[in-house]
Amino acid sequence: MATLSAWPWGNYGNLKYLLYAPLAAQVVYSLAYEEDYSRAFWCLNVLIICGLKGLVHVLWSTYNNMLFLTRTLRINPKGVDFKQIDHEWDWDNYILLQAILASMICYMSTPSMLIISTIPLWNMKGLIVSLVLHVTFSEPLYYFLHRYVHRNNYLFTRYHSFHHSSPVPNPMTANNATLLESLILCVVAGVPLIGSFLLGVGSISLIYGYAITFDFLRCLGHCNVAIFSHKVFETLPILRYLIYTPTYHSLHHQNMETNFCLFMPIFDVLGSTLNPNSWELQRKIRIAAGEPKREPEFVFLAHGVDVMSAMHAPFLFRSFASMPYTTRFFLLLMWPGTFMVMLVAWLWSKAFLCSFYTLRNHLCQTWLVPRLGFHYFLPFAKQGINNLIEDAILRADKLGVKVISLAALNKNEALNGGGTLFVNKHPDLRVRVVHGNTLTAAVILNEIPKDVKEVFLTGATSKLGRAIALYLCRRGVRVLMLTLSTERFQKIQKEAPAEFQNYLVQVTKYNAAQHCKYTMERGVVHACHAGGLVHMLEGWEHHEVGAIDVDRIDIVWEAAMRNGLSSNQNFKNKNQTLIGVLKC
Repeated sequence: MATLSAWPWGNYGNLKYLLYAPLAAQVVYSLAYEEDYSRAFWCLNVLIICGLKGLVHVLWSTYNNMLFLTRTLRINPKGVDFKQIDHEWDWDNYILLQAILASMICYMSTPSMLIISTIPLWNMKGLIVSLVLHVTFSEPLYYFLHRYVHRNNYLFTRYHSFHHSSPVPNPMTANNATLLESLILCVVAGVPLIGSFLLGVGSISLIYGYAITFDFLRCLGHCNVAIFSHKVFETLPILRYLIYTPTYHSLHHQNMETNFCLFMPIFDVLGSTLNPNSWELQRKIRIAAGEPKREPEFVFLAHGVDVMSAMHAPFLFRSFASMPYTTRFFLLLMWPGTFMVMLVAWLWSKAFLCSFYTLRNHLCQTWLVPRLGFHYFLPFAKQGINNLIEDAILRADKLGVKVISLAALNKNEALNGGGTLFVNKHPDLRVRVVHGNTLTAAVILNEIPKDVKEVFLTGATSKLGRAIALYLCRRGVRVLMLTLSTERFQKIQKEAPAEFQNYLVQVTKYNAAQHCKYTMERGVVHACHAGGLVHMLEGWEHHEVGAIDVDRIDIVWEAAMRNGLSSNQNFKNKNQTLIGVLKC
């Protein structure tokens, strides 16, 4: 490993955040025991600025992953996979490094330099000086070093290739680099600030403004969305040379011999490294935004579980969402805000695109009905939920989707008869409506040993329980059942060809809000989700709604095995999309 390529705290995990502790301790100590609060003031500001810089990255990432807003303007249509997320996991190392360097400057400064009263809140001269230093020092220094690293195989391979190993640029890619690169970037970003203070024109607002704007523009350039309209640059052509765009920098990641600038393309023009498609790509993407896009062949229509797990959405905290859901302390802090968003979505919303993947060249999407589990048990909310589901089905039908699979409570028997409501209401649907529970039943049945003679069933029996019981009875297996309803049991008993016995009648009411999707391992989906995929891959033309057809359980299971799905393990398709059948 090359010198200064690895981070000193690279093996410490989240313990690296303890490096912020001395700054926090200095603030507490000064406020408690010192009369002069100057050092505490600067340490506190370092912590606040680091927090704001991290927030900038998170907000940019949130916008970048809001597919319902950005899908038509995406520069690279591919998605970010788990491998890239893990590669960029420590994107905030750069911010921590800046905090350490800032604290060193603070402690090396003389007391007279730290006096709060000598630093104004605002100074226009400082802004001008920092801009001059940025344009005359930071921009050319970064440009020449960046170009040199790309043309030096030794430096590129050992240092800069780490940054370029992210296949799809995104805000977290911006400062995901080796230690040496980050140190150089700290110099590039620090000179305008330090120079302004050495010349006596620095200010508090300049520190905040420049430090945060620098990271904002870095995230802007790595954002995978064509934000700016091409008309802006056609109206004011000079802007082409003063500020780069996401499309401009994306060309650098595609063709690493062009577009080396920090923020100002004028340096690529002067250095003859300007990509000739720099502004034409911007124009093409913006014009194409209004044209028809590739539509999905499969849609999984999901919904939220509760307020806490709603924050596990991929467009909120990318790293958190890439791991199985667990309750974290920071979720409690964000609960009130999330609850307010839920109320707004309740009043005004419709199903929206949440995520996508490609399975054997088939585009598959997950749409989210903006409702949480408890909504489905409010009598006055049922009609509104069915309207949202119906609207999503009709929209999928219009787009040419082949299969739409209803998740969890969206196919609740009490809500819409497992999807029969929509199929009966719209008999001419081209999209196939699927609940996927036939494969769920098949997964459960194939986990039962073949030589078993007696089975005890518990839980709801309206769909899965009935199908499993009837299937087992046909195999001559004695079924003992714990049910919610004597009437339901008697109905199943009449259909059973073999001995069927009810063990108990009373049971605690089933809590349908206990949805396990967010707690599953990477690359694993619900069996009903996979059932919809099998329906699409096999090209079946029937709707799978209402009661489970026991005669099709073996057919669906064989089709799932034929397509590479299996319970208890994952499989990988040629497009690197992980998927599996959850063991129920």
